[in-house]
Amino acid sequence: MAFAKSVWRLLVAIKDGLVLALLLLFFGSLYAALSARPASPQLREGALLIEMKGAVVEELQKTDLQSVLTGNVGDPELRERDVIRALRGAATDEKIKAVAIDMSKFGGAGFVHAVEIGDAMDVVRKAKKPVLVYGTMLGDRGLLIASHASEIWIDPLGGAYVEGLGGQNLYFAKLLERLKISAHVFRVGTYKDFVEPYIRDSMSEPSREARKALLDTIFAQWRENVLKARPKAQVDKVVADPVGWFKASGGDAAKASLAAGLVDKIGTRAEWGDAIAKIAGEDKSGDEVPAPGSFAHTTLAAWLAGHPAKKDGRVIGVVTVAGEITDGKAGPGSAGGERIAKLIDAASTKKLAALVVRVDSPGGSVTGSEAIRAAILRQKARGVPVVISMANVAASGGYWVSTSGAKIFAQPGTITGSIGIFAVIPSFERALEGWGVKGDGVRTGPLAGQPDVLTGLTPEIEQILQANIESGYGRFVGLVAASRKKTPEEVDRIAQGRVWDGGTAHQIGLVDGFGGLDAALADAAGRAGIKDGAWHAVWLGDEVGPVDQILRQFGAQDNEAGDDDAAVDWVGMVTQRQRARLASAVVGAQRLMAVRGAQAYCLECEAGVVDRSGGGQMGQTRSWLMVLARWLAV
Repeated sequence: MAFAKSVWRLLVAIKDGLVLALLLLFFGSLYAALSARPASPQLREGALLIEMKGAVVEELQKTDLQSVLTGNVGDPELRERDVIRALRGAATDEKIKAVAIDMSKFGGAGFVHAVEIGDAMDVVRKAKKPVLVYGTMLGDRGLLIASHASEIWIDPLGGAYVEGLGGQNLYFAKLLERLKISAHVFRVGTYKDFVEPYIRDSMSEPSREARKALLDTIFAQWRENVLKARPKAQVDKVVADPVGWFKASGGDAAKASLAAGLVDKIGTRAEWGDAIAKIAGEDKSGDEVPAPGSFAHTTLAAWLAGHPAKKDGRVIGVVTVAGEITDGKAGPGSAGGERIAKLIDAASTKKLAALVVRVDSPGGSVTGSEAIRAAILRQKARGVPVVISMANVAASGGYWVSTSGAKIFAQPGTITGSIGIFAVIPSFERALEGWGVKGDGVRTGPLAGQPDVLTGLTPEIEQILQANIESGYGRFVGLVAASRKKTPEEVDRIAQGRVWDGGTAHQIGLVDGFGGLDAALADAAGRAGIKDGAWHAVWLGDEVGPVDQILRQFGAQDNEAGDDDAAVDWVGMVTQRQRARLASAVVGAQRLMAVRGAQAYCLECEAGVVDRSGGGQMGQTRSWLMVLARWLAV
């Protein structure tokens, strides 16, 4: 027995020693990385290489140590404004001979983001510099961006296709009835259809009418944009007879894409790289034999680091409201109302000349939205002009926040409106009764112990909750009326939870003018009395420290481990779409169980937000030990 105890103590000591050694190695590596001087960016003469890995977003999600250690780093992301600044800069950069955009692992982009990136690519081409895109499976958003290239190359096993907008929603009413779960819905707005999946088994006619009008408009804009960039593309043929189009090329997606003029050339990535090398020069950066398809280039990160944004002149602050609005400190990458309100209040120390609020949100919590709006009003009370810039989506709570601005800019493809609020509370008294469980007790009034999701809601609490939602809707309408200089009755006619495209929103007075972030910044500068060029933009809360940079780099390296396993053919694309669809179904069911406060959220807004059908990979969870080992092996 004594011998066994000695062996056990030895094994425990070895285990403790290994753990200690790993921790020492990890923190030693982290200290060395933090202490090291950043390397000078490699600005080479040749091509600007933009690798569009993952989704194009308005604001990068936060990367922390816990998410990296557990492997839950999510998919890679690319910030839209970085891509646009580099593309515009490449047009005048003498070292840049061409732009190479690798979309083989493109994870999607919002509609407005895709349009704005395409416009920036046009700037490069007008400077007589070719833009060459390489893709595997290019869906609608990927094709929208790629259409603005001088040449689109597609992988022999890939293809481009026109999917169109829309699809089917899941409706849970009959399932909930079978499970004897009661969905208590409180809402105002004929078109506020977020709650319909829980109380109906099909789409209502008002919802169908509004959604069809929105999708038809956005798709018409997509078609017009693509055909303007590529007049010979047979978009209508592909949409009208996709089966005939596909079978005419023997089921070969790449050949079908080429035949329809959706792409220009079929080739491997190495062949695409060889074509760029003839324009930008061969890769002579190392002593080793260059890899097939390599070419002289500067990466996006290196170009941005070597061309920092100007910091002279007065400061115009930009606060980003991106993602679902919540009450707490969530984000960046999601819009925690408390976090964003603190950023705006803290900006008082920066002596802002003006403030631009960049909104890319389908809404969410009413109280979170109001917290952000109230913080913006505090800046206005200090005499700071406020201008709103809408990106892909600024609806429901996103529009609630937007009422604080002196002027609202949107793009024709922006999705906005959805002025309405709701709340959903499930209760399980019928389900429990089926198992022989029933509630009983004593209370001093009808509100005591209410709302009770286990024994049911009393009629009194239901009436109070509905009255509260109606009051919230009245407040929302009142905010819009005051902001847009309309009567509440006029706003109510265009509200009712209906969603509008940016063009129609401009016609009915919900936005003031068309333009992107640049237009909003220029207008804000004018309101502050600043001359052209005598200002610079500062993104509030956008400071990325060395720790975050290292964690983001390590997380990206770990995420690339599964990239090579991604299928690039048509069947692989369908598989990825189905995984995303299943995940969406789970989210739809979870929303009912997530009892939250009053919500100003837009369900229809997926038409304008990030579409991950272009090849994005779902995040994978790996053990922290595997991640740590990979770091130490680098």
